[in-house]
Amino acid sequence: MMVAGALALGGIVGSFLNVCASRLPNGRSLWRPGSACPACAHPIRWYDNVPVLSFMVLRGRCRDCRAPIAWRYPGVEFGTALLFALAYVHLGLGWELALAFVFLSALMVITVIDLEHQLIPDRITLPVIAAGFLASVVLGRPSWPHSLLGIVVGGGIIYAIILGSRLVMGVEGMGGGDITLAAMLGAFLGWKLLLLGLFLAVLLGAGVAVALLATGRRGGKDPIPFGPFLALGGAVSLFWGKEILQWYLRGFVG
Repeated sequence: MMVAGALALGGIVGSFLNVCASRLPNGRSLWRPGSACPACAHPIRWYDNVPVLSFMVLRGRCRDCRAPIAWRYPGVEFGTALLFALAYVHLGLGWELALAFVFLSALMVITVIDLEHQLIPDRITLPVIAAGFLASVVLGRPSWPHSLLGIVVGGGIIYAIILGSRLVMGVEGMGGGDITLAAMLGAFLGWKLLLLGLFLAVLLGAGVAVALLATGRRGGKDPIPFGPFLALGGAVSLFWGKEILQWYLRGFVG
């Protein structure tokens, strides 16, 4: 029942995250006006706004104009539901679970916005950095020195990469949003798991970039958002980071 509750809560939060992803990049209010079809502007009825299920009942089309509904909407709802359920399974009930919900929600909406707009809004990352550090001070998980060091190290590493890219290759590479996103990972995970998340992000990003270039789906100068890889690395570190580090250290020592 608790897993089902986490799934339901994740679906509801995912529906709100879709609103955030659609409105934040344009500076629109998250509360007014209510949700409406992008094609015909007809307000969406409450029973057509049930996460995932409404999409299935409507067969992926607006009830009024029959315009197709983007798969992004049920995808975010379903993905957030799975993340919340996984967080409950790993963490159980408690303050750590609530913080994980905040962290995972931020990662989800950042991923969607960066994929669609190549943008990571400070309106998301900066408050979540503050929340992560404050939680470390109050709860001690991670300890506040580890959280503070994670913020500095995360933002500092990405800033150094950006600066090096400009000086050495004369290209922009990553943007300022990646700096604050890496700092956000450090605030919630601490510096050790942050480094693991950054390593996974670089590994995954490089693999996807090579695959896209090899298949011709991206050119050498086409931008590839790095935020989604940082988000994925952060989520993996949250769920399995300690086990991965222990496995690595056992192999290293052995």
